[in-house]
Amino acid sequence: MLYLIVSDIHGAKSSAEKILLLDNKYNFSSILVLGDINYNGARNVPPADYSPIDVTKILKNIKEKCIFIRGNCDSRVDEFVLEKKFHDIKKIKIKNRKFILTHGDLYTKDNYKIKKSQVFLYGHTHIYELTKLNKNRFVINPGSISLPKNNNPRTYLIFDDENELFSLYNIDDVLIGSLSIK
Repeated sequence: MLYLIVSDIHGAKSSAEKILLLDNKYNFSSILVLGDINYNGARNVPPADYSPIDVTKILKNIKEKCIFIRGNCDSRVDEFVLEKKFHDIKKIKIKNRKFILTHGDLYTKDNYKIKKSQVFLYGHTHIYELTKLNKNRFVINPGSISLPKNNNPRTYLIFDDENELFSLYNIDDVLIGSLSIK
């Protein structure tokens, strides 16, 4: 099965459209949205195509397959309009491996004890990361699909559970890097 992992949409309509386009192409088992969905907050300049209302409309079409993580820019109204519960932290299991999903502001790779056979997935920094801590522990960040930092491109991740492979792509679907967790 395939999983899409995105973070830090920040109200960019084109980013939400990209998520829908990718889901139409791959029919993901689940879409993991690691926070900061509709709003840009006081530190970020809004994306050129900033439209939280459109982002909400688009994501509502696929909300049943989405797991929404609450980011530092998300509010209770986002849960209300998306009609789906947000989580500060969520643990899921994929093929005998535990995945910890969080935004990265409350629980960070530095303050959360990543245990054996765990994959720590976070967003927040707007900078992608594919790190193998040791044989059974991994730290993964999809970067930002709308507002990347440090001259990084807009990015998203696809996880293939059959091959236990994370593949990082830029917004134009060019493979940037990958990490096997076998």
